[in-house]
Amino acid sequence: MKNPKILVPLDFSELSEQALITAASLAERLGGTVTPFHAYIPVTDLDGFYYVGSGISHHEKYTEIENVLRARLEETARKAVPSGLLTGSLLDVGNPARAILYNAEKYDLVVMGTHGRTGFSRFIIGSVTEKILRLCRKPVITVTAKSSLGNLASLLVTTDFSDNAQCVFPFASHIAQVAGATIHLVHIISDEQLFGSSAAGELAARRRKDLRETADHFFHQVRDQVSIDVVTGNRAPHLEITDLAKRVGHDMVFISAAGHSGLGNYMMGSTASQVMRRINKVVFSVNPQGISPQEAEKMQDDS
Repeated sequence: MKNPKILVPLDFSELSEQALITAASLAERLGGTVTPFHAYIPVTDLDGFYYVGSGISHHEKYTEIENVLRARLEETARKAVPSGLLTGSLLDVGNPARAILYNAEKYDLVVMGTHGRTGFSRFIIGSVTEKILRLCRKPVITVTAKSSLGNLASLLVTTDFSDNAQCVFPFASHIAQVAGATIHLVHIISDEQLFGSSAAGELAARRRKDLRETADHFFHQVRDQVSIDVVTGNRAPHLEITDLAKRVGHDMVFISAAGHSGLGNYMMGSTASQVMRRINKVVFSVNPQGISPQEAEKMQDDS
């Protein structure tokens, strides 16, 4: 992911502006560029374009509306992104989720907020964001109002040892290599996997061996920056991941959008979904239905 082209969908909420800040920080570190994006549905009788504060009525021409939207888009971007990282703005008409998915094909990475203007709670992922996470063929970074990349010194990478989980490995490895960050490679063992205290110890030992092999194989370029950890507890995996990221102070969390139970590209993994709903960290996810482990490796090689 050298010199990535980063698409940042905006709805002009404070959270979408936080996505711009995160994208700019990542672009600076990876030598990338940032393109702010907005899609609108031209039903002015319903929305009145209240969010741009333009005062334009539905009788006025769409070209004038687009001019106002583009000016607002560029103004918002300039406040958060250094001019040298910006590649202009992108405006589209239509369903926001569909427009993002279509335009994302021309970019390497999508950075967006977990909620839009209609988000009622931090425990509810915005409908547009959820669709992007389920269907986008490019990696997606989600941010909350309190997310920050910090100095990008510590990365938390989760795995359940499925092929799906491997999709995030090449990206985590590359970012660690460029930023000099450490990688905390973690596997969670929940109570339902255990049948007694002796079984817990045996399973944990096997999983540590599996983690060492995973680190040797997938993170060989940064192997001396990788530590491994098996977490055994009575809480659900997403709670263990959330607590670990907060307690250790990781700057970014890597997780596959689907794990062992992922049934298709219309189902988002429950662990990934719950982590994104609850954590105030930057989360890097990959939809394994859109990107296979082999494709992820190729994306890194090609870049």
